Amino acid sequence: MVEAFVGTWKLVDSKNFDDYMKSIGVGFATRQVANMTKPTTIIEVNGDTVIIKTQSTFKNTEISFKLGVEFDETTADDRKVKSIVTLDGGKLVHVQKWNGQETSLVREIVDGKLILTLTHGSAVCTRTYEKEA
Repeated sequence: MVEAFVGTWKLVDSKNFDDYMKSIGVGFATRQVANMTKPTTIIEVNGDTVIIKTQSTFKNTEISFKLGVEFDETTADDRKVKSIVTLDGGKLVHVQKWNGQETSLVREIVDGKLILTLTHGSAVCTRTYEKEA
């Protein structure tokens, strides 16, 4: 089922990203740069390992994981988090925990687009990606 997410995805729309970044504690200068960045997300599957690469002019990150297995992650804003990714009803659900806080990054395919919903407390951000041909 993860295969549906495989491909190269380009950000085309972003709503409330600044509010979300503020909520998780990202500083002003970093938010300014991140708000102007249009990252590309590359999702690959190698056996039972999922690899998600995020590339932008600001920063490149890469995580690889097995579904349902907790792993250590350093986020693009340098938080050290414990992450777990599961497949739930066709959605790729990525939960990050740090310092007693938790945020979720939910990816789903809607009408051929990749919708990423970021949630931290009451801050909810929706980012829409289109698949590159």
